Amino acid sequence: MKKLTICILTLCFMFSTFAQTSEEDKVKQTIIDFFDAFHKQDTVKLKSMAKGNINMQSISVNREGKTRLDENDYEKFIKSIAGIPKDKKFEEKLLDFNIKIDGKMANAWTPYEFWFDGNFSHCGVNSFQLVKEDNDWKIIYLVDTRRRQGCKALSKG
Repeated sequence: MKKLTICILTLCFMFSTFAQTSEEDKVKQTIIDFFDAFHKQDTVKLKSMAKGNINMQSISVNREGKTRLDENDYEKFIKSIAGIPKDKKFEEKLLDFNIKIDGKMANAWTPYEFWFDGNFSHCGVNSFQLVKEDNDWKIIYLVDTRRRQGCKALSKG
């Protein structure tokens, strides 16, 4: 009986760990798909990935050393992405994923480097808030930081 109890507990633990990892993989794939659509300027796909016209914020420091908070809505973001000339290359390289999930809510913390026309522009961290609807994770909020100092890419020249 003792062996049976241990076996059942072990299976339950393994199943819960697998379920959590599977959901983390789904959140990660949502973020990867978001950036794939971003790089391809696929506005239809970008619209489908968010829950409505979400708020977006960017935190940076201005030339005077003051913290700056810029706010934008998702529709304006999508229009700005669509407006980038096709001959300009831009890439946001994700460096890592740190994903936390509680039920139908997830947070994804993704450090990044941003490159424009082959030149390093800036680095920072994205913080995505997501909600699970049916089987899909939808972005409900996005905030990022932007800086030029303290970035690994600076040493690459």
